[in-house]
Amino acid sequence: MGELFECVLFTASLAKYADPVTDLLDRCGVFRARLFRESCVFHQGCYVKDLSRLGRDLRKTLILDNSPASYIFHPENAVPVQSWFDDMADTELLNLIPIFEELSGADDVYTSLGQLRAP
Repeated sequence: MGELFECVLFTASLAKYADPVTDLLDRCGVFRARLFRESCVFHQGCYVKDLSRLGRDLRKTLILDNSPASYIFHPENAVPVQSWFDDMADTELLNLIPIFEELSGADDVYTSLGQLRAP
């Protein structure tokens, strides 16, 4: 995905926990930036990832997240995923590769995601 997108880690976790885990997972340096809990907005008891704080064109910005509360400010940018708990046979992220490949060429993710969500 790092060849198709500017990948940014945006987590509600504390840096002291998430940074070492990310170091293990991102050995190739795909994440161009890492944002932690202090970059979130505390809103109605939840840590929300406010994509407008990234300083990027929101028409070209996606958020992949397992928690709808995390992207409540930008649901139209979201690609929701299930929470992962130790299922070594899980292929959800791999199954999303064709969708992300399609989205990487989109001028407007709102239109593309809307079409993907349509029944």
